[in-house]
Amino acid sequence: MFNFESMLFFLFSSIALIASIMVINAKNPVHSVLFLILVFLNSAGLFMLLGVEFLAITFIIVYVGAIAILFLFVVMMLNIKLVELNENMLRYLPIGALIGLIFLFEIFLVLENNLVTLNYAIDSNNLNINWDSKLTSFTNIELIGNILFTNYAYLVLVASLILLVAMIGAIILTLYIQTNVKRQDVFKQTSRHFSRSIILKT
Repeated sequence: MFNFESMLFFLFSSIALIASIMVINAKNPVHSVLFLILVFLNSAGLFMLLGVEFLAITFIIVYVGAIAILFLFVVMMLNIKLVELNENMLRYLPIGALIGLIFLFEIFLVLENNLVTLNYAIDSNNLNINWDSKLTSFTNIELIGNILFTNYAYLVLVASLILLVAMIGAIILTLYIQTNVKRQDVFKQTSRHFSRSIILKT
């Protein structure tokens, strides 16, 4: 019997799979980016079902709100011409299937060697611990924030300074100053006196 969470899981996963296939098969690059945004949104829904709210919010803010929109703007500014695909897509199918099988083999190899069942770990160490009584109820965002801003506070500050320097460098590299343009002098405007600013004519 399927419950509501199982139905949501199958809904999000099926839409994500169909949208990921459409990212590759879409002939219009703008449509590919829109399908990519749909994949990110459904992946965020899957993370919400798993209980990792921080990753879901990060997916929406970083991937959907920044990277995918950046892709969309770049594609729209480049004015890519829509060209019909005349090549046969089936000729790439054997090498794609080979890479997919190797990838699945690596995943099963990692799952078989690194994951140990909970019963085996408790029986091998002769541990009988009630973990529910040992754990306190903290959300994922509270735990991540506590770790980031206590143990790794200096690294967060260094990362923010690196991003600030990168932003200033990008602005300086793309800034084009024209000499024949009349610009605003804020200091000159704020230092003007009232008596020299208004002239009363009778």
